[in-house]
Amino acid sequence: MEKLIVFFGGVVLYSLLFSQVQPDKAVFKEAKPGFYQNVIMKDVEQVNEQLSPPKVYKRFKVDMKGKDLPNKIDLYKTQWHNPPISQGNAGTCWAFSTVSFYESEVYRLTKQKVKLSELFIVYWEYVEKVREFVNTHGNSLVGEGSQANAVSRIMKKYGIVPADQYTGLITRGLEKIKRVFHDHEKMKQEIDTYLKWVKEANAWNEEAVIATVKSIMNYYMGEPPTQVKWEGKIITPQQFVSDVLKIKPDDYVDILSYMQEPFYQKVIYDVPDNWWKSKDYYNVPLDEFIKALRSAIENGYTVSIGGDVSEAGFDTETQCAIVPTFDIPSEFINDEARQFRFSNESTTDDHGMHLVGYTDFKGQRWYLLKDSGAGSRNNDPNAKEFGYYFFREDFVKLKMMNFTVHKDAVKDLLSKFK
Repeated sequence: MEKLIVFFGGVVLYSLLFSQVQPDKAVFKEAKPGFYQNVIMKDVEQVNEQLSPPKVYKRFKVDMKGKDLPNKIDLYKTQWHNPPISQGNAGTCWAFSTVSFYESEVYRLTKQKVKLSELFIVYWEYVEKVREFVNTHGNSLVGEGSQANAVSRIMKKYGIVPADQYTGLITRGLEKIKRVFHDHEKMKQEIDTYLKWVKEANAWNEEAVIATVKSIMNYYMGEPPTQVKWEGKIITPQQFVSDVLKIKPDDYVDILSYMQEPFYQKVIYDVPDNWWKSKDYYNVPLDEFIKALRSAIENGYTVSIGGDVSEAGFDTETQCAIVPTFDIPSEFINDEARQFRFSNESTTDDHGMHLVGYTDFKGQRWYLLKDSGAGSRNNDPNAKEFGYYFFREDFVKLKMMNFTVHKDAVKDLLSKFK
């Protein structure tokens, strides 16, 4: 009888909560060609004629029709950041989002407005991936993806340069059109083919392997500079970080929230893109995660944030992301709901963005995210919103797994760690 009463009470509570929320509906939306097919791939293919239309298919998506959504930038309190740019046809969102984050940090610390080279970071990250591939005799991933904290690691070792001093785009003599968007498909294929041979031949000479991979990247991306020209001086990329940008890579921390590792400890983030098995993630309960995120953005900081965007509640037409009621009511999102989706792999670590603002809209917190992917660019290219997303906080709670921020923004949280 006692169990029946408890169960009945739970049903009543669920009914009361759910009755206060308007249930979301869903539709099957046809995936139409967008910015990726119509703009990026035209540049990648270097052709003027229309490309063959992609295969038409439908996706199960939340129906946003009739919803009052805060998808206008003017509604948000924002921190300074450079305008959005596209990563093109390259899986380098981690670099674009986090370099953008550091540009905002430079402004916060020094009031300098600088544009930094994402591809400088990408180049040297490939070098480090290949080095680990050799050291583990082929048991380490050499992919396009990585993590936000790779950027601080690379800056600490190699520095960084201004974007105009290393674009990573090469236009060769036979090309009629100057390249605009990055495309690493052929470069990656050549690297993979070579590394496959290295493994089959047991040719584990680190210096030789890295030199060969560099030669491949130099052909497709260009060789990165070893000097920075800045205000009439010649300095190293490392000096540019410390003396000009005033960035101290060790001052940045990564906040994570999942149950499979102990809370209030530094743990490993168990995803493929954490290829070097970093154990420097500060793992906290979900309520602490959201509290820290809110505090940071309300107090003048931005964050580089990553998680899953392959969801029914992620709508590229309105550029908004919510957790629809047919997934889980927002009130029931907790540590268990978050871990459940990570464990069954319906939450993956598939995209990084730069969170730059917030608003409170009709009693709910929303966040503004600067994006380098194609999905945020399927609307008017002249609109302020081109290259941005708008995330309701329930989507962040359920699907965004970690964020990078300056340690001063979360010092109260860090004090709880041993």
